[in-house]
Amino acid sequence: MQVGVFDHLDNATLPIAQFLDERLALIEAYDRAGFYAYHLAEHHGTQLGMAPSPNVFLASVAQCTKKIRLGPMVYALPLYHPLRLAQEICMLDQLSHGRLIVGFGRGSSPAELRFYGIDPAEAEAIFKERLPLVLEALQTGVYREPGRAAPLDEIELKVEVLQKPMPPVWYGVHSPDSATRAAQRRWQTISLDAAEEARDCSQAYRAALPSGEGADLLLGLGRFIVVAETDAKAQAIARRAYPFWHKAFTHLARKLGSTARHPRPDTWDQLHGQGKGIAGSPATVAQFLSEQLRVSECNYLVGQFAFGDQSSAELQTSLELFRTQVWPQL
Repeated sequence: MQVGVFDHLDNATLPIAQFLDERLALIEAYDRAGFYAYHLAEHHGTQLGMAPSPNVFLASVAQCTKKIRLGPMVYALPLYHPLRLAQEICMLDQLSHGRLIVGFGRGSSPAELRFYGIDPAEAEAIFKERLPLVLEALQTGVYREPGRAAPLDEIELKVEVLQKPMPPVWYGVHSPDSATRAAQRRWQTISLDAAEEARDCSQAYRAALPSGEGADLLLGLGRFIVVAETDAKAQAIARRAYPFWHKAFTHLARKLGSTARHPRPDTWDQLHGQGKGIAGSPATVAQFLSEQLRVSECNYLVGQFAFGDQSSAELQTSLELFRTQVWPQL
């Protein structure tokens, strides 16, 4: 049973430098605990994303960890020139000694696309145009862009990926169709949806694979997780911390009068009621997560442990209880 981490890198109250230092220390603890991967979201113009440049932050992560895989979940591809992104992916794969995993998306926030002068209506077309350019460059070490005249039609990257032919690709799934597309490309996935919806994706994914293949591929299920000595203590932490995260999550929608995509409920209790988060003692958390994994038919748990205004001490306690008392039961 592999377990990973998903992080919005949201900051509630701390000075930014202190926040980043404490988060790097927490990721070092994830690494020592044996987590499979650290997945980092990309956001702009909101407290939800203290890593508006995921690659800068992940370069620091690469230097303070030894085994944990690391990567964006996901790059908002319309915001990147494909040549520059391919070059930075190659650098990170080398800096991490082959621990990079990469995810690509269209950008979940229309407002954030507009910040960069991108029309959200064009995001799908931009994604489809740029993704093949990035993937080909990573696989061949040469960037080719249709329509360019020689000698700019073929640009050698020079710094190539360490993992051949390229680092593993991850994809966020919200429907059986998206799961099928991922399976056809052997991309690994993460779902943040309810267990029954995630199960539909898991079944579609496995059905799209050739018979007997795919046992090594990970299908992730993302859940908010808080562990404390008692149910009451964990729930008090979660109920206090979650509103800070939710305020950041909805900041741009409220500011601009729009609607957030993939909305989340206002309170922790509502989130838990949807099966998307658990706060409790080790026994309570283990029982909940085991059932979620059984129903969803996912084989990779992705925990969002750090969110809101949780203190460093609270996060370290949650991690230690999860590592020693919850994980063994999964």
